[in-house]
Amino acid sequence: MSVSKNVKLPHLFYGGDYNPEQWPEEVWKDDMRLMKKAGVNIVSIGIFSWAALQPGPDSYDFAWMDRLMDLLAESGIMADLATATASPPAWMAKLHPESLPVDENGARYAQGSRQHYCPNSKAFRLYGQRLVRKLAERYKDHPALAMWHINNEYACHISRCFCDECTREFRVWLEKRYGTLDELNARWGTNFWSQKYYGWDEIGLPGKTPTYANPGQQLDYMRFMSDSLLDAYLGEYRILKEITPELPIMTNLMGAFKPLDQFEWAKHMDVITWDSYPEPTAGIPVFAAMQHDLMRGLKAGQPFILMEQVTSQVNWRQQNPLKRPGVMRLWSYQTIAHGGDGVMFFQWRQSKAGAEKFHGAMVTHTGDENSRIYREVEQLGQELRRLDALVDARVEAEVAIIFDWHNWWALELDSKPSRDVLYLEQIKQYYKALFERNVGVDFVRPDADLSRYKLVLAPALYMIAPGVQANLEAYVQGGGTLLTTFFSGIVDENDRIHLGGYPAPLRKLLGLCVEEFDPMLPGQTNGISVPGFGDLRGEFACNLWADLIRLEGAQPIAAFTTDFFAGSPAVTRHTFGQGKAYYVGTQAEAGFTSGLIGAILGEAGVQAPLEAPAGVELSVRRGADGARYLFALNHNASAVQAELPEGRFADLISGRELAGSLELAPNEVVILQKRQ
Repeated sequence: MSVSKNVKLPHLFYGGDYNPEQWPEEVWKDDMRLMKKAGVNIVSIGIFSWAALQPGPDSYDFAWMDRLMDLLAESGIMADLATATASPPAWMAKLHPESLPVDENGARYAQGSRQHYCPNSKAFRLYGQRLVRKLAERYKDHPALAMWHINNEYACHISRCFCDECTREFRVWLEKRYGTLDELNARWGTNFWSQKYYGWDEIGLPGKTPTYANPGQQLDYMRFMSDSLLDAYLGEYRILKEITPELPIMTNLMGAFKPLDQFEWAKHMDVITWDSYPEPTAGIPVFAAMQHDLMRGLKAGQPFILMEQVTSQVNWRQQNPLKRPGVMRLWSYQTIAHGGDGVMFFQWRQSKAGAEKFHGAMVTHTGDENSRIYREVEQLGQELRRLDALVDARVEAEVAIIFDWHNWWALELDSKPSRDVLYLEQIKQYYKALFERNVGVDFVRPDADLSRYKLVLAPALYMIAPGVQANLEAYVQGGGTLLTTFFSGIVDENDRIHLGGYPAPLRKLLGLCVEEFDPMLPGQTNGISVPGFGDLRGEFACNLWADLIRLEGAQPIAAFTTDFFAGSPAVTRHTFGQGKAYYVGTQAEAGFTSGLIGAILGEAGVQAPLEAPAGVELSVRRGADGARYLFALNHNASAVQAELPEGRFADLISGRELAGSLELAPNEVVILQKRQ
C-alpha cells in the first residue's frame, strides 16, 4: 500500500501531533489559520485523549472530537486519528489496579504518568477495544479521516511486565511454541543447574534471580513480551480493519528500538511510521540516517512516514540544546532522501502545562507566527508542496545490512565472553563507512532474498537460526559478496551453541575455524597489519576482541601484530562458488574499516551517485516511472562545491536549473532531476 497516494492525501505528509483538548476552543481557529499558512496537510489527534473521550467506564464524550473533526475538514486538513489507548484514564487504575504493570522486583507501577498498563491486562484490552470500536463506528465516514494511529510508542516505558497475568500468558505462549515440556526442556537446556520442568505451572518469568537466569528462558521472555504488545495492538487493528478496511493503519515505532521485533510488527502495519530525535549537536546525524534506512527496510523498501521529530529542542535529556537555524530543515530532507514520504513533529502547539511543556513545537510559547521556529516550519511546509513527484519513489541500494532483533536480544544477554560487544555499535561502524562513501543501504532480515545486492554485511550475526546458513551460502555461491565479523555463527535460535567448531554453520562458507576468541579489557589494544588490499595497506589499531583463526581455504588479508597470536589472520577472504565471503576477526579502527569497505565496494562494482566533498550526503530515489531524483545535503558549516555529471538538472526545491557544478551553502539541500 502506498499510503501517501491515499485518495484523500496524494502528497508528502506534513504536520504534527495536535492536542487541542489542552486548549480553549477559541485557540483552535487560530491553529487552523497557522496550519494552512505553514502548509500543514495532516495532524495526529487523540493520542493521549482517553480520559477526555471516556470520563467513566460506561460514559463517553465525543462532542469535542466531533467539533474538532469538522473544523479540520472545513480547513482542508486531514486527521490521523489515534485510538487514544496510550494512556489509560485514572478510573481504570482505581477500578482495576491489576491493569497496572509490575516490575521485576514485584513492585506495581502507579498511575500518574503514561503507558501505565500491562499489555496482557484483560481490563485494559476490554475497555480499550470498546473505545476503538466506538471511534471507528462514529468517524468511519468522516471526510477528515485519512489514517488510524493505534496507541503510541509501544514499549517506550513499559517493555516488560512481571505480573500474574503475564506469568499465566507466558506459560500458554510456551506451550503453543514447544508443544511438550520435553521439547521445552531440550531447547532451554534445563538439565543445567537443575532447572528441568515437570509441569507448565512450574515455569515463571525470568525476574529477580540470585545469578544468571536461563538464557533460553530470557530469550523467549523477550519474544513473549514483543508478541504480547503486538497482540494488544492487533486487538485494536482488527476492529479498525473490520469497520474501515480501506483506511491505512499504523502505530509509531522508535527506530532501532530493542524491545520489539519490528520486522514482525511491520507485517501488521499498512505504513511504517517512526519517531526520530537525534542529539542536535552531534554533527552529521549518521545514526538517524541508519534508522531511516532500517525503518524503510521493515516493509522491503516501501516509503515510511516520520511521525515525530522536534523543531527545536526536546525536554528529556540531561541538557536540551537547540537545533541551530537550518538544521531542522536539513534533517527533514534527510528523512525524505532516505525514503520518507512525509515529516511530522511532536507537537503542533507547545504545551502550557504538563511534563512536556518545554518540548519544542511548531508553534512555540509565543503563540503566533513570529518566532524563528515557525518561520522555518512555514518555509519547509511550502517547499514540500512542490515535491509530489517524490511520493512513493524508492531508494536505490546495491548494498544490504542484515538486521535481526532476535540476534540482538541473544547477543546482549548476560553471561557472555564480553559485555562490551553491542549489536548496534557493531552495525554502526560498518554503516558509517558506507554512509561516508554515499553508498545506499537497505536493511534486511537474515532470511530475505539477497540476490539483488552486490554486497551484504552481517556484523555480529551471533545467532544463526534455521534456514539462515543456506540463505547466505546460496547468495555467495551465486556470485554475491558477504562480510561478517567476530562472534558470528555461534548459537541457534534458543541460544544453544552450534557444535563443530566456531562458527560451525559458517565454517564452510568462510573457509576458516575460530579456535579461540580473546575479548580484550577496556583500554587494551592490539594491532593489525595489511600488506596490501586495494588501496588499503599499513598498520592499524584494534581493540575489543581478537579471534584465533585457523585457515581452511580462506586467504588472509590482515594479520595481528602483537601477543602470542602475532602473525595469525585477523581478516580473511574466501572464494565460495561464484562469490566471496569476508571475515573480520576483531574491531579495527575507523580508518581500517573505511579502507576495507572501500576496497570491497570497488571489487563488487558499487559506486556513489557522484563524487562529493566530505560532509555532503547523497541519496537517490527512483519513481515508478523511472524518474531519478538525486538528493545532495550539505552538513558542513561552510559552502562546498561538487562536479555534476554531464547534462542539465532541475532542482525540485528551488526550481533553478544547474549544469557543470553544484554549489551548496551550509545546511543547504538540493533535489536534482536530469532534464531530458
